[in-house]
Amino acid sequence: MKVNVYGIDGQKTSTEIELNDSVFAIEPNDHVIWLDVKAILANRRQGTHATKGRSAVSGGGKKPFRQKGTGRARQGTIRAPHYVGGGRVFGPQPRDYSQKVNKKVKKLARKSALSYKAKEDKIIVVQDFNYEKPSTKQMLNLLSNFGLEDKKVLLCTSEYAPMVVKSAGNLFNVEVRESGTFSTYDVLKADTIVFQEGAVQKVNEVLSK
Repeated sequence: MKVNVYGIDGQKTSTEIELNDSVFAIEPNDHVIWLDVKAILANRRQGTHATKGRSAVSGGGKKPFRQKGTGRARQGTIRAPHYVGGGRVFGPQPRDYSQKVNKKVKKLARKSALSYKAKEDKIIVVQDFNYEKPSTKQMLNLLSNFGLEDKKVLLCTSEYAPMVVKSAGNLFNVEVRESGTFSTYDVLKADTIVFQEGAVQKVNEVLSK
């Protein structure tokens, strides 16, 4: 599948680039997409939540009143869960939420997500570009040239471009990723994917293996 390459001014150039059918035109597999996104979101969880059980709260070492003769139910400690200030029953404790997904499953999930975007014509390829210094204004101009000011955009660069990353830093709707580092979740979250020309070549090469 061939698509046009655009300049950063939004104008179509005379160049076309091949989107490899084995990457951008496969039959999407919804289940592997679900597996990968579930693992990505789980791996983001810190798992640092913690509550105190009855053994961890302070006080309550002494029996509050004698066992018999008071007419009340027997109690062993005022730090039991049903007391104010008592320990919590079965409260969350620190844990690791990370999940493992096989490399082949991750690759298929990314290809499936890219194929969905290609079917919806949500992929734009632009000529390689970089900035000499961070410039939010230039990044906004790029988005407006393609009518993407109010869209969630994933911008894939052909190589690590810190000036481009910093230029998009103040734009909540733009994520910048190097060609090989974007995830399935990044692709699905974006309304439109903007690839630099060199990034497409790398994605074709890496994901088609």
